Amino acid sequence: MSRRDPPLSVAILGAGKVGVGLARALRQAGVPCSLRAGRAALPSRPFRASILVLAVRDGALGPLVQALIERRLVTPAIAVVHAAGALDAEVLAPLRPWCAGVAQMHPMISFADPRFPPQLRGGHAHVQGDPAAIRRARRLCQRVGLRPRTFPGLDTVAYHAAAGLVANGAAALAAAGTDLLRRAGARPEAIPHMLGPLLRSVADNVELLGMPAALTGPVRRGDPKGVMKHLATLRAVAPALVPLYLATVKAQIPLARDVGDAPAEVYDQLERELVHVDPASHQH
Repeated sequence: MSRRDPPLSVAILGAGKVGVGLARALRQAGVPCSLRAGRAALPSRPFRASILVLAVRDGALGPLVQALIERRLVTPAIAVVHAAGALDAEVLAPLRPWCAGVAQMHPMISFADPRFPPQLRGGHAHVQGDPAAIRRARRLCQRVGLRPRTFPGLDTVAYHAAAGLVANGAAALAAAGTDLLRRAGARPEAIPHMLGPLLRSVADNVELLGMPAALTGPVRRGDPKGVMKHLATLRAVAPALVPLYLATVKAQIPLARDVGDAPAEVYDQLERELVHVDPASHQH
């Protein structure tokens, strides 16, 4: 901690999924923390905390910043950060003359339901902005187990798109898998308990092995017959999933080539066979 920085205390504006999850983790870590619903619940007096976290939707940040200024709710003693992924610290720039500094602090964590806050420990948080705000945001992250990282010049829109592609794409794939397992005859109440551990094992492989080593399955093994068998079954029981399956197979082939578990000509054969697959043929 810098000699210029006060003890860590946190005020959070935004009682949605992210705000509730952060507040819970901070309180469990013994950090003084207040939580308010957002612009409609602004206090009548300035915030008394070392850092103010704006955990609201991207479109609400601009009006919220103006309200904080108009009501004189921030002081030179407080740093202000936001938790949006696609916006850098500059969305908070109007607050700079009134506070200790501004920053972005985006946890790359999936917050799905305020009743079930996610585990934060080990998760990445991108932190960038003014020095004082960065220092305080990093301390906040460390107290709840997040790993703060700063990548100078990061394209925050591409960064946020990557997070959405993985987190939301995984949820969409799980929904597709749920549909297919129901059609296959699995009991609906058992399916979340089947897919949750599967997804966790993939997450562990990604974190421990990296890519492309985390890839498994028939594409990595170099098994075109297995892939075509999957496609035949999908056409029969869940034809709407054929385009999605094809897209994922095509995305796997370059990874499988890099791993090299099968000769290159096997992946060449698979690519040739996929050329003749019509992803829209289920729509006859």
